[in-house]
Amino acid sequence: MTSPLIGRHDEKRRIEALTAAAADGRGGALVLRGEAGIGKSALLDHAVHGAPSFRVVEASGSEFEQELPYSGLHQLCLPMLGHLDDLPAHQRDALRVAFGLAEGAPGELRIGLSALGLMSAAARERPLLCRIDDAQWLDDASARVLRFLARRVATDPIALFFAVRYAEQADEFAELPDVHVGGLADDQARALLAERSPFPLDDQVRDRLVAEARGSPLALLELPRAGGFAPPDGVPTGIEHVYRERLTGLSDEARLLLIVAAADPTGDPGLLWSAAHHLDLDLSRTSAEAAGTGLAAFGPRVGFCHPLARSAVYRAATDGERRTAHRALAAATDPDTAPDRRAWHRAQAGAGPDDQVADELDRCAARAQARGGVAAAAAFLERSVALSLDPERRITRTLAAAQAAFDAGASDNTVTLLNTLDEATLGPPQLAQSDLLRGRAAFARHHDGTGPRLMVRAAERLSGVDPEQSRHSFLDALEMSLVVGRAGGVIGPVVAAARTSAPASTAPDLLDALVVLETHGYPAAAPLLRRAVDDEAEWARRPALATMVAVELFDPDLHTVISDWLVKTGRATGSPLRLRLGLAQKAVEAIVLTGDPAQALAATAEEAAIADATDAAPLLYHRLHLAAQRGRRDEFLELAAAVAAEPDQAGWVTNRHATAATLHNGLADYPAALAAARRATEHDDIFLTGPALPELIEAAVRCDESAVATAALVTLTERTQASGTTTGLGVAAYARGLVTGAEEHYLQAVELLAESRLTPYLGRAHLLYGEWLRRQGRRRDCRQHLRTAHDLLARAGQDGFARRAADELRATGERVRSRSEHPYEKLTMQEVAVARLVGAGATSNEVAGQLYVSKRTVDAHLRSIFRKLGLTSRRQLRDHPDLAV
Repeated sequence: MTSPLIGRHDEKRRIEALTAAAADGRGGALVLRGEAGIGKSALLDHAVHGAPSFRVVEASGSEFEQELPYSGLHQLCLPMLGHLDDLPAHQRDALRVAFGLAEGAPGELRIGLSALGLMSAAARERPLLCRIDDAQWLDDASARVLRFLARRVATDPIALFFAVRYAEQADEFAELPDVHVGGLADDQARALLAERSPFPLDDQVRDRLVAEARGSPLALLELPRAGGFAPPDGVPTGIEHVYRERLTGLSDEARLLLIVAAADPTGDPGLLWSAAHHLDLDLSRTSAEAAGTGLAAFGPRVGFCHPLARSAVYRAATDGERRTAHRALAAATDPDTAPDRRAWHRAQAGAGPDDQVADELDRCAARAQARGGVAAAAAFLERSVALSLDPERRITRTLAAAQAAFDAGASDNTVTLLNTLDEATLGPPQLAQSDLLRGRAAFARHHDGTGPRLMVRAAERLSGVDPEQSRHSFLDALEMSLVVGRAGGVIGPVVAAARTSAPASTAPDLLDALVVLETHGYPAAAPLLRRAVDDEAEWARRPALATMVAVELFDPDLHTVISDWLVKTGRATGSPLRLRLGLAQKAVEAIVLTGDPAQALAATAEEAAIADATDAAPLLYHRLHLAAQRGRRDEFLELAAAVAAEPDQAGWVTNRHATAATLHNGLADYPAALAAARRATEHDDIFLTGPALPELIEAAVRCDESAVATAALVTLTERTQASGTTTGLGVAAYARGLVTGAEEHYLQAVELLAESRLTPYLGRAHLLYGEWLRRQGRRRDCRQHLRTAHDLLARAGQDGFARRAADELRATGERVRSRSEHPYEKLTMQEVAVARLVGAGATSNEVAGQLYVSKRTVDAHLRSIFRKLGLTSRRQLRDHPDLAV
C-alpha cells in the first residue's frame, strides 16, 4: 500500500481533475515539471493509484537511448499491441515499421495517427492512463508523436502524464498544460521524515536534514543513509552520490550486472539475463547481491528505484566497464528484430574507430530516415563519422550527417559538422555540397542573410563539373532570394551571378526565364515563363516557384493544376511540407479565384492540422488572403502583425501589403488601400507586383492620383497582353475603365471575365461598372449590375466588396435584404472541413486520417455540426450548396 503524499494539494488537484475528465471521455495531458528528486515520479504514482479503473501503460526516457527512434513510443505501446488488429491495415503497417517489425517508410504523421488509433482502440475497453517519466530524455521521434497524441485526445478517455526535469535539453513539451512541482515546505518535510525515515532522528539532525534537502523529498529519504551530508554542488548530484555509495563493497560481478541493467533502459529481463550469460555471471548470486542494494529490482521487468539511481550506476562505471556492458548487450540483442539497438550497443562498446560498426550505423540511419526519425538518423550518422577510419568515407559521412542534422531542424549542428571538414581535402562537388548546406542553414537561422551568396558560390563551383546541378543550385539561390530578399537587394546579385556563371542550357528553362524577367522585363520573359511551366517535369521540381509563375501569368488554370498536384503528391508521399504548400495554394485559389470560402476554410483547417501535427507554425499568407477577401479588418491586422513578427514569414512583406490593399479597397478605405498598394509595388518584386497593380489603380483613381493610376495601368497592360490569358485581359479591362471612364472598357471586362470561373473578379467587374453607371446618373442600368455584383460577391465570401455593392444599391433607393448567414459561418474552421469531407462521402475514419484526429473527435464534430445546422444525417450535408465539395 503506497503511503499518501504529504502536501502537494495543487498538484494532486490537477491530476485528479484530469483523470476524472478522462474517465468521462474528455481526455488530455498534464506535464509535471521540476528538479530531479523533487517528487515528480511520486506524483505519477499518485495518478496511477488514484485511477484504479484505468488501464495503465508506461514509458520512461533514458539519456543513454535518445538516439533510437520510437524507442519511447514502443515502450508505451507494447502492452497495447494486442489491439493492432483493430486498426486499418495501413495503420497497423505504420506501427510495425516504427517499431522495427517491418520495412517501409510511413512517415511520422502516419505513425502518430496510427498510435492515436491504437490508444483509442485500447481505451474503448476502459479508460487509459499513460505514465511517461523522464520525458526530457525521450528520443526525438517519440517526443514528437507523444506531443501529437497529447493534443488529440480531448474526446477520448485517455490521460497522459509527463514528468519533465528542469535544466535539461530544450523542453519538448513546453506547449502542453503543466504544473510546476516545487519543494516541500519545512513542516511538510519534517512530517515526511517522521513518517518515512529509516532511522530515528533527533530534532537537531532532523532540522539539518530539512535544511540540506531544500524541499526535495528524495533527498529527505536518501540523505540519512549518507549521514546527512550532501555534497556542495547541489541536491540531485548529492542524491546520485548517495546512490553511488550503495555500490561500495559490491562484488565486481554484482556491480557489472547493475551496469548492464543501467545500460539497457528497456527493462527486458530476458535481454539482461542473456547479456549476463555472455559475461559468465552467476545470476542467482549476483542478482540477489545487486537487488540487496535497493538500487534495482529484478522481476518481470528490471527497474531502478529512481531514474537518478540508473544515472548514478552508469556514471559511476569506468569507460571499460561501460564498454563491456554494451558489448554484452550487443551480443544478446537479436540482429534481425532489433538491428538498430544492436548497432547502438556495438557503437558504445568500441574503444576507437571501426569501419564495420560505422557501416552498420549508416544502415541504421537509413532505416531511421525511412521511419521518419530524422533526428535519430542524424545521431547515427554523426556517430558513424567518429568511428570512420577511411578519410574519404569520413568526408562522405560528415556531409550526410550535416544534411540529416539540417533535415532534423538542427541547423547549428549542421554548421558545426561542416566546420570539422578541411576544405583543402574536398573536391569541387563536396565543396559545393558544403556551401549548399551552409546556405540552407543560414536561411534557417532567419537573421543570417548569407544563404543566397553561399548557394551562388556552390552553383559556381559546380559550373565546370556538373552543369545541370549548377543550374539547379542557381535556381535554389533565386528561390531563396525570393523569400529572404524581397525588397532586400538580394535578387539582383543572384541574377547577375546566374547570368554570367550559369552553364548554358540545352533549351530555355525556368532559370533562363527568371534571368530574362529580372534583366529584360516582363514582355521578353513571358514566352519563356510559359514554356517552362508547360513542362510538368520542369515545374514539378519547383512547385513553389511554379505557383508564383502561374500568378505572374494571370493563369488560374495553371495554378489549379499545380496546387492539385501538390496536394495529391503530398498525400501520396507523406510529405507534410508539400501537402501544406498545396493546401495553402488551394485556399488562396478558393477565396481569391473561384469564390468558394468553405473550401478555403476547409483547406486552411487541414493545413493547420498538419502544421500542428508536425510542430510547425501554420502558414499565414493564405490566411491573409482569406481575411482580406472576406473584409475582416481586425482578423487581418492581427495576422499581418504575426507575419511581420515571425521570422519564417519575413519574406512575405510584399504579399502582406498586396492583401492589405485588397482589404482596404473592399472596405472603401481608399487612402489606406493606396498606401498599401504603393508599398506592394514599389520594388517591382518578381511574382507579386502583378496582382497588386489592379488594387493600386483602383485606390489611386478613388484618391484622385491620376498619374499613379495611369503609370500602373501601363505596367498592368504590358503584363496582361504579354501573358495573353482571358483573366489577365479581363482584369486589365476593368482597371482601364477606372482610368479612362470609358463604358466600353467595363463592358469588355464583364464579357471577358464571364468566360472564366473567377466569380470574385467577375463580381468586381460588375461592381465597378455599376458604380460607374450610377455616377453617370443611369440608375436603372446600374441596378442590374449592382444586383449581380452583390449576389456574386456575397456567394463568393467577398463580404467587403458585397457591402460596397449593397451601399451602392441603397444609394439608388433600392432596398437590400440583409444577407442570411451562410452555413459555414456557423461552424468552426475544423467543423467546415469535417462537414465538407463527410458531405463528399468520407467515413469518420477517413476524415480522422485526413485531419490527424481520432475518430471520436470526428464524431464529436459531427454532433456539433448537426446541432448548429439543424441536421439529422450525414446525407443532408450534401444538400448544403455552401458546404458541398
